[in-house]
Amino acid sequence: MQGLDKCQSLLRSLISRGDPGAIRLAESAIDDTLQVTPERARLIVLRVLQQDALDQHGAAVGVQRSFAETVDAYIARKLAEEKGAVNRALS
Repeated sequence: MQGLDKCQSLLRSLISRGDPGAIRLAESAIDDTLQVTPERARLIVLRVLQQDALDQHGAAVGVQRSFAETVDAYIARKLAEEKGAVNRALS
């Protein structure tokens, strides 16, 4: 998925910089990726992004680590939202 690749690349770059002012940019990249991702693939895309953020977190220090944690927390919220949507659709 091209959107996923672009989002991963941007998130990696943002995490490596660790600029707290770029959190909204990271969130927007995730949101934009989800908008172009078919519903049935969103959970998978979010898990891939989350694993990548966790990998970056493991290699990061200081502000980079904090940024990666913030990205991970945002992805976790999005995962919960998507799981809720799936559960509602199945009900």
